[in-house]
Amino acid sequence: MIKSIILAAGEGTRMKSKKPKGLHRISGKTMIDYVIDSASKAGIEENILVVGHKKEEVVNTISNKDTITVSQPMGEDVPYGTGFAVMQAKDYIDKDSYILILYGDTPLITKNTLDGLISYHKREDNVATVLTAEFDDPKGYGRIVRDENNRVLSIVEDKDAKDHQKTIKEINSGIYCFNGKHLNEVLDNLTNDNAQNEYYITDAIAILNQAGYKVGGYKIDDISDIFGVNSRVQLAEAEEIMRKRINAQFMLSGATIIDPNNTYIEESVEIGRDTTIYPGVIIKGNTKIGDDCVIGHNCRIENSKIGNGVEIQSSTIIDSEVDDGTKVGPYAYLRPNSSIGKNVKIGDFVEVKNATIGDNSKASHLAYIGDAEVGSNVNIGCGVVFVNYDGAKKYKTIVEDNAFVGSNSNLIAPVLVKKDGYIAAGSTITDEVPSGALSIARARQVNKEGWKEKNKK
Repeated sequence: MIKSIILAAGEGTRMKSKKPKGLHRISGKTMIDYVIDSASKAGIEENILVVGHKKEEVVNTISNKDTITVSQPMGEDVPYGTGFAVMQAKDYIDKDSYILILYGDTPLITKNTLDGLISYHKREDNVATVLTAEFDDPKGYGRIVRDENNRVLSIVEDKDAKDHQKTIKEINSGIYCFNGKHLNEVLDNLTNDNAQNEYYITDAIAILNQAGYKVGGYKIDDISDIFGVNSRVQLAEAEEIMRKRINAQFMLSGATIIDPNNTYIEESVEIGRDTTIYPGVIIKGNTKIGDDCVIGHNCRIENSKIGNGVEIQSSTIIDSEVDDGTKVGPYAYLRPNSSIGKNVKIGDFVEVKNATIGDNSKASHLAYIGDAEVGSNVNIGCGVVFVNYDGAKKYKTIVEDNAFVGSNSNLIAPVLVKKDGYIAAGSTITDEVPSGALSIARARQVNKEGWKEKNKK
């Protein structure tokens, strides 16, 4: 069995935040969730999360509720350190299992890297394997010291390294794969006899070597995989790397992204082939976009389903559905629970909320359609308002197929406009409009000659 122990107990003081460090998000997902998801994709069967600072918030926020959580004691008298954190999960370390040590603040670790580490560990028959990388400037990192057989002898911290060791460019990522039996042995022998009075998991390498066990190092090429986040600046850097990875996957799957550096799409999104995404677009949550769509610049789409051949220009769509061939925008706003049919036109400055609009209907500009059922082939004129709120309750308006609502009309809900009903421009409708009828609800025009001269004073 393969397990992971994910260390996420730290406060993250350099983040300058009330939120635990691992709960900060990149591309819409917490850093801890990224680590858990990568571990699960790599075939790790059980993830043990070590929590401490604001542990209840961490447990309640992470998406994967199958994760086992264990608490690390907090306080001035607690001997912290990575080794101490791993000790808290000791009850879950089986002697016949493989154990990966991961971190809640290294969200860029990938399935492929973990696959490679596990495979290398098994193939080389190591009792422990260190994930390493080569840095041009390794300052601040622990150096990997190998013997003539390329085995890892020890990890020397930068502050303790001698001059010749400081020339070593291979560094310790802090990520390990252990045999469960030997990790338990190491944890029993770790000491905190150091200036910081902390237990370090790095000491495990020297302990295992002294006991004659085989320790290896698996070196990766892509150093971004082990990028750790300790500040808001590094959070933004991790966001940029993740954004490039996500956008690259969408492009490899057949979408066109005009400017990947200025397009923000979350990993959970689905995008069909031959869909074009323009700069400034933000697509989040469980959004699914079909084939042959155009998502124009500065659109924001969240948790919505977009059909095939849809064109959206500079608009916002939240928790809604747009069917095939429909055009939305510019500057339209589809609020939650809006369902737009096929070949519909939702034009500039049209707002739709909690409403369905049938096929081939159009609201070309400057309208509010809220709490409504609008049928097929309906025309909603400029300046139309569905008046759905009386100050206490919301009411529904129903406009049946082939109706025509003239410009600058108000439909006072609850009200029904029946099939083929017509509403004259400027009307305020409070009663049912019969099928085939023309409803005019406005005062007759009166011209008062000479009014200006009489009222000058």
